[in-house]
Amino acid sequence: MSSLSIVIITRNEEGNITRCLESVAFADEIIVIDSQSTDRTVEIAGEFGAKTFKIDFSGYGPAKREGVKQASKEWILNIDADEAVTPELAKEIKSIISNNNADDGYLIRRRTNFMGKWIYHCGWYPDYVLRLFKKKSGDFDDAKVHEKVVLNGTTGRLKEDLLHYCYSSMEQYLKKQNDYTTLGAEVAFKRGKRTGLFDLVLRPPISFISHYFIKSGFRDGLEGLIISFLSSVSVFIKYAKLHYLTRSKKARQTRNENE
Repeated sequence: MSSLSIVIITRNEEGNITRCLESVAFADEIIVIDSQSTDRTVEIAGEFGAKTFKIDFSGYGPAKREGVKQASKEWILNIDADEAVTPELAKEIKSIISNNNADDGYLIRRRTNFMGKWIYHCGWYPDYVLRLFKKKSGDFDDAKVHEKVVLNGTTGRLKEDLLHYCYSSMEQYLKKQNDYTTLGAEVAFKRGKRTGLFDLVLRPPISFISHYFIKSGFRDGLEGLIISFLSSVSVFIKYAKLHYLTRSKKARQTRNENE
C-alpha cells in the first residue's frame, strides 16, 4: 500500500496546530517546516510525532518546497496549519493513494470559515487547490506568495472538503493581509510592474464588484459585504506599497548618482 507524508509550514501557530495535526493522524509521516516560531508550535508538533525542521522564511513556495524535500513517502498532502482534514476527506485520500490507477495529483475543494461563518460565495467556494500529489510527479514553485504545485502528470478532483479556519478575528485578517500585500507588492516590483492611476482608482472597485456581485458575495449576507470590501482595500494597499517600493528605488538611484 502506498504511504503518505503530510507537509505543513508554520510560524507561531499554537492556536491552530493541534486541530490540524489531529485531523491528519492517519498519515504515515508528518513534516513540519517551522519559520522560527516563538510560541509552543514546535513543542505541540513534537507531541504528535512530527518531524520538525527550522528555516528562515523566504516565501511560501520555498518553505513548502523544503517540506516536500524532507518528506520520505510516495504521496504528499500539503495543508496549512489553519486547515483541517475531515474524516470523510481522510477516507477519500486513503482510498486514492491505495489505487494503482490513481492520477498523479488531486485538486481538493476548500471551504473557508470567516469569523465563525462558512463562506460559500465571494469566489471563495469551491476553492480548488492542488494539495495531494505523488512526490515523484510534482513540487511547489518558488513563488513568495500564491504558490502552487507544478505537476508533471494527470490531475483529478476529490469530492470532500478541506476545512480552512483562516480568519477568527478582524485583527488576524488585517495582519495576514498586511503580510500578503507586502509580499504581493515585492513580487510585482521584481517583475517590473509599476503602479498607475488605473491600479489605485479602478482596480479596487472592480475587485468589490467582482466579489460582491459577479461572484454572488451578497448571498453570504453581511460577511459577504465585509469580505468584498476588504478584498478591494487589499488591492489598493498592494498597489500603494508597490508605488512606494518604486519611489524608494528611484530615490536610492538618485543618491548613488549624486555621490
